[in-house]
Amino acid sequence: MSQGRAVLVLEDGHRYEGKAWGASGETLGEVVFQTGMTGYQETLTDPSYAGQIVVMTAPHIGNTGINDEDPESRQIWVEGFVVRDPARRPSNFRSVRSLDEELETQQIVGISGVDTRAITLVLREAGVMRGGIFSGEHYGLSPEEQLSRVVNQEPMAGRNLSTLVSVSEVRVVEPIGAPLGNLAVIDLGIKESTVHHLAARGFRVHVLPADSTISDVQAINPVALFYSNGPGDPAASDAQVGLLQSALREGLPFFGICFGNQLLGRALGFPTYKLKYGHRGINQPVVDKSTGHIEITAQNHGFAVDAPREGVVDSPEGFGRVEVSHISLNDQVVEGIRALDIPAFSVQYHPEAAAGPHDSTYLFDRFKDMVEAHITTTGSAA
Repeated sequence: MSQGRAVLVLEDGHRYEGKAWGASGETLGEVVFQTGMTGYQETLTDPSYAGQIVVMTAPHIGNTGINDEDPESRQIWVEGFVVRDPARRPSNFRSVRSLDEELETQQIVGISGVDTRAITLVLREAGVMRGGIFSGEHYGLSPEEQLSRVVNQEPMAGRNLSTLVSVSEVRVVEPIGAPLGNLAVIDLGIKESTVHHLAARGFRVHVLPADSTISDVQAINPVALFYSNGPGDPAASDAQVGLLQSALREGLPFFGICFGNQLLGRALGFPTYKLKYGHRGINQPVVDKSTGHIEITAQNHGFAVDAPREGVVDSPEGFGRVEVSHISLNDQVVEGIRALDIPAFSVQYHPEAAAGPHDSTYLFDRFKDMVEAHITTTGSAA
């Protein structure tokens, strides 16, 4: 376990003194808070958190340790981890090592012993901001030098991080049960739970790199296209938007989640923008306008689609009629889009939600039904 002092520095000058935890050193990133009381292992390994220092609002973190079954990807992606009270030892029959050991092994700089609720209140007032954790020899830097390193780091707006977290080679996961066909999945930061849900609906899942082209997609003769969650600014992902527009023009059914929702919005002709706070955690209420049902959802996003929330509008890019299908009940942010003249829809949240809640898993069934209906109508994938 790391020893010594550490400090979290925010770009507005706030400083929070604590204890070094995990690896020692210096780390920089966008500081965000996460409200989930469970699922810290899934949070740490969610590629959507690349580029971010995560503050956990739940006070006690690490009590169930780390296991080898629950990671959502191949590594931890957060830039830094901030907690109030780390568990002194894990206590769970599935645990194989402690959270502190995992952070140190993967060289994730953390800080403990700070008032995470106080930090959250600052972020709730000022909005997410850049920050840094300094421990070890970096703790000895002057406050002025630490703040300078924080404010001179690259902001999240304008960053394209999908290629950083994506696979480099195609990966194929076989379907569970009766096969429905090949599914082209563009990995922008996909979670293992998503792959499992898609395979469980009969798709032979082809996980493709983020920089794949329409030719790469066509090569697997897919019945549909899927865009995953992921980090970064959707306005910096022109190549993925172009690929999606090509697929939509060919009539390929599409489903996107989180980052995929933002890219569908752009493909249809709607702009995106950066949220002041972002939505993170496993307790975000969303209404499905088609049913009136309210879902408690898991979310992690700092950008959103700017589309009319009421009524049906024409796609500025010529894809027919479009409507907003889901809306956040906290702040009215667009949480889902549905195209009415082509087989395409998306949601801003995470229906796979490995650590819960599971209110939205029906969306994978909705996707399967849409693809089956498309195959029945056309007799082909496109």
